Amino acid sequence: MKICKIVFTVFFGMVTLFSVNAQDIQFSQYYNSPLYLNPGFVGITPQQRVTAIHRVQWPNLPQAFATYAASYDIFVDELRSGFGVLLTNDRMGSAGWNSTTVGLLYSYKVKLTDKLVFSPGLNFSYGTNGIDRSRLRLGDGLEFERDGQYYSIDPDQDRLGRQNYFDFGSGALFYTRTFWFGAAFHHMNQPNLSLIGDESRLPMKQTYHAGLRINLANGSPRSAGYRVSYLTPSAMFRMQGKTFSQFDFAINYHVDPVSVGFSYRGKPWNKNVANLMQNDAVVVQLGLYMKNLTIGYSYDFTISTLETTSGGAHEISLIYEFSTKPVQRSVKQKYRMIPCPTFNSKEGFWN
Repeated sequence: MKICKIVFTVFFGMVTLFSVNAQDIQFSQYYNSPLYLNPGFVGITPQQRVTAIHRVQWPNLPQAFATYAASYDIFVDELRSGFGVLLTNDRMGSAGWNSTTVGLLYSYKVKLTDKLVFSPGLNFSYGTNGIDRSRLRLGDGLEFERDGQYYSIDPDQDRLGRQNYFDFGSGALFYTRTFWFGAAFHHMNQPNLSLIGDESRLPMKQTYHAGLRINLANGSPRSAGYRVSYLTPSAMFRMQGKTFSQFDFAINYHVDPVSVGFSYRGKPWNKNVANLMQNDAVVVQLGLYMKNLTIGYSYDFTISTLETTSGGAHEISLIYEFSTKPVQRSVKQKYRMIPCPTFNSKEGFWN
C-alpha cells in the first residue's frame, strides 16, 4: 500500500507539473481562431461570425493530442462594442486528460483617427480539467475489471477528481485596413489546476502579435482579367511562466479566392545540449475564401527531435460571417472608416 501511494504521488505530481509548466493549447492558424488569440478581436466582423477549429497533434504517438475551439461573436454598432462566446476543449494521453473552458468576451472600439482603431477586450472564463480514472492501469494488484473498465480499491485514488476554476484575461488591438498589432494576457489570476488538493497555479501567458497586408495587384478591379493578389506576413511571440517561450512567423500569398502560406515555429535564439537551434515545426497552410465562408487547412512538419515519430499535426478551420439585418445608412457612414484586419477582400460592411 505504501508503494502504491508513492506511485500515485509521483504519477500525479508529474501530471500536475506537466499541466502547469507546458504551454496552453496552440493553433498554427492562429488568426483563424481570433477570439482565442486576443479578446480585442471580438466584434471585428460585418455583424456576426462563427468559427470552429480542430487540431490533432502528433498523430503517430499513442493517444494523440486533440484540440477543439469554437466561438461566436457579434458587433453591436450602436454600442461600438463586440460580444462573444468561446469554447475550448483539449484531450491528451492514455489517462483521458480532458480540459474544457467556456468564456464570455467583450471588446470596445475606439476610433483614434479616421484609419486607426483601438480595441481593448476582456475574457471571463470558467474551466474544468481532470482525468478518466477508469482508464488508469496501475498494475498494483488492487484493481478489478467491470464492464470493460478498470477500477481500483486503493483509497488514494479517491483523492483524484476534477478541478474547476475561474479564469480572467485581457487584451488590446490597434489596427487599420492593412496593419494590426496586439497584445493579450491570459490567466491573469493564475488559477489553481491541481487534481489532488494541492496548489499548482497556471502561470500567466503573454502573447504579442502583428500582421501586415501588402497589395500586389495593379490596375482597376473593374478591368478585364483583374484578380486581387497580396501578401500577409504575420508574427507572434508567446511566453508563459519562467520556462516557456515561442516565436511564430508566417507569410501567406493570396490570389482570391485561394491562398497558400508557410510558417515557422520555434526558438531560434536558443540552443539545446547538442548546440542546435530549438526548432519546433515548419507549417504549410492552405485557404479557400468564399462569399461568407473561409476554410483553412494546415500541416505541421515537425523539425524537433520528435520529427521521425510524431507525425506532425493536422489542423482545419472554418469561419462563417453573416449579417441578419440591414445596416442603416447613417450607421454605415458613421463606422465606414473602421477597418477590419482580414485575409481576404470580400466586400462588406467594413470596406
